[in-house]
Amino acid sequence: METNLIVEGFKFMGLGMGTVFLFLIILIVSMNILSIVVHKFFPEPNQNTNGNVVKKQDNKNVIAAITAAITHHRQG
Repeated sequence: METNLIVEGFKFMGLGMGTVFLFLIILIVSMNILSIVVHKFFPEPNQNTNGNVVKKQDNKNVIAAITAAITHHRQG
């Protein structure tokens, strides 16, 4: 009964790498499912620096503030 050690080594390497690969796939899928569940039941509100909730249609004030900051910076 002669055992080829190189073939046995490749078998164990394939088994180990397959186990790690399967574990990582299960980990990625479960994290994606958990992310979907958390975002569904606990949505994150948009907040500005004062802690007030900002509406998504409130872009005009943000654009005005950015424009004023750039103008002030360019003036010196």
